[in-house]
Amino acid sequence: MQTTFPKLLMKHAAERPDAPAMREKEYGIWQAHSWAGMAALVEQVACGMHQAGLRRGEHMVVIGANRPRLYATMLAAQALGAIPVPLYQDAVGGECVFPINNADVRFAFGEDQEQVDKLLEIRAQCPQLICIFYEDPRGLRNYEEPGLSSIESLIEAGKVLSAANPGFIKAEIEKTQPGDVAAMFFTSGTTGNPKGVVHTHNTLLDRARAGAEFDKLTSSEEVLAYLPPAWVGQNIFSYAQWLACGYVVNCPESAATVTIDLKEVGPTYYFAPPRVFVGLLTSVMIRMEDAGRIKRAMFHSFMEVAKKVGPDLMDGKPVGPLDRFKYALGNMLVYGPLRNNLGMSRVRVAYTAGEAIGPDLFTFYRSIGINIKQLYGSTETAVFVCLQPDHEARADTVGIPIAGVEIKVADNGEILVKSPGLLKEYYKNPAATAEVLTADGWYHTSDAGFIDAHGHLKIIDRVKDVGRLMGGANDGAMFAPKYVENKLKFFPYIKEVVAYGDRREKVCVLINIDFDAVGNWAERRNLPYAGYTDLAQKPEVYQLIKECVEKVNADLSVDALLAGSQVSRFLVLHKELDADDGELTRTNKVRRGYIADKYALLVDALYDGKTQQFIETQVKFEDGRTGSVSATLNISDAKTFTPVKAAA
Repeated sequence: MQTTFPKLLMKHAAERPDAPAMREKEYGIWQAHSWAGMAALVEQVACGMHQAGLRRGEHMVVIGANRPRLYATMLAAQALGAIPVPLYQDAVGGECVFPINNADVRFAFGEDQEQVDKLLEIRAQCPQLICIFYEDPRGLRNYEEPGLSSIESLIEAGKVLSAANPGFIKAEIEKTQPGDVAAMFFTSGTTGNPKGVVHTHNTLLDRARAGAEFDKLTSSEEVLAYLPPAWVGQNIFSYAQWLACGYVVNCPESAATVTIDLKEVGPTYYFAPPRVFVGLLTSVMIRMEDAGRIKRAMFHSFMEVAKKVGPDLMDGKPVGPLDRFKYALGNMLVYGPLRNNLGMSRVRVAYTAGEAIGPDLFTFYRSIGINIKQLYGSTETAVFVCLQPDHEARADTVGIPIAGVEIKVADNGEILVKSPGLLKEYYKNPAATAEVLTADGWYHTSDAGFIDAHGHLKIIDRVKDVGRLMGGANDGAMFAPKYVENKLKFFPYIKEVVAYGDRREKVCVLINIDFDAVGNWAERRNLPYAGYTDLAQKPEVYQLIKECVEKVNADLSVDALLAGSQVSRFLVLHKELDADDGELTRTNKVRRGYIADKYALLVDALYDGKTQQFIETQVKFEDGRTGSVSATLNISDAKTFTPVKAAA
């Protein structure tokens, strides 16, 4: 059944008015918002927006963390036939200029003073931006800017219109059709200006329902909304599927309280990129290393049992009675408390996507009874393309095509997708639209991969990033940088990696250590350090990272396709890669080309055979100030292995 987001809200409000729709944590206390309460709030905000001048077909920017009023503002805009455009709350002002001007935005919602300041800062560059609404008034009392007002004043104005014309919003909602534009999401813009991905109510809701049916989601699910609303994945899990299924979305108090809020909520349906799962596991292992000898021995003993039989139990495979008993005992003493500590006691379905997840990490979570699976999709496909069925979750695939999806592999290895969830277009960019959408409805994903014998999709890398080594012993060998980077990031001590090698004789990498994990490792060895830069250049840390690199090289040596991609040389960067410094996108993807230009001195040093290189780098601090970080970086060789040929 085709419908729209506001119609689904009104349907839930009519059928189950008192059931909780959202909860938000404020001052340490969870506050519930019923479906009827959300519908009333949306009506009031929508009426207020209409009074302010927002019209059908217009775009409205929303910037902030997950909050009921942010979602209500998006729904209110959709109720009027307008189009919400969520932007990343941690983006600097300059990053918002292009989307606001590209979409001719006149109205914006900013959560608090930080977002308001950002919008006011760029107003001169966006002269059409006439109205800015805010939710949190703290720090804004003495602001006297034209068009700046609180959402409270918007609600009060809306109440007046609603009382005078009680059928107004219902009539506006009825005018909107499933094929009308529902939202626009801007891509991260790794190679230029971001592109506005246009989605209709139908494309987003069709994929939301397909995903819900695949995993049998119901209105009884509990979800924690903690990722940026500007990311399409957060919108699908906490907005589209929320309205499609009618489950409860919980909004944490702040980014700092997410791990605590996760334990309090106990979600049944959970999504996190691999870096979050890595972070959770790293914190567990750090605490376990600090535990007493008996507790540590018990943990490691039962984890061996879990590793041996946990995945088989999760996949419904037969397990012997003795192993089953040992696992049950481990569940009582270790796995159950561990799931509870992670906030995953009630998780029925957990997904990860965006990057490959390490097999050890994947196995760890499944071995302790958490049903973690992988999915494949993108902003342009409304997320859901491939999902892993229960009992078929594997670390090296991203699942099978779900209902409505067709997949084929082009001659160059690129994955092509046909789906009801495909973007309508790139906004004001017909040339880019024509590049990715064929006349017969196939979408070019730009990902290289193949379908395996079990019908599961395997992704190798981005098509444009797959290259070849030139010269030397590995002349002509395939080079897949993301594949190499992900294998290195599977180690808890390595946070980020940038690999180079295309049209070069060998592969070299720049590495960011995980400051928490390596810091804890150093403290346990009484190794003093004075911050990230100092720790990163310790000889002991280089040896630790070298062992990780060489383990990856050993793994790659038995890979028939990518044995030539073994890492010959590496260095540990003197600073963490940061989106504010332009090195990462707002979704934490490496901007490899930008980094190659910025750190050309280091890349050249790796390939010139140097053992050290001095560098000074400008950085931007959280308060907007700029400074510089300088260091003399060590450069290390890594052992490579002779490729292991498959037996005839």
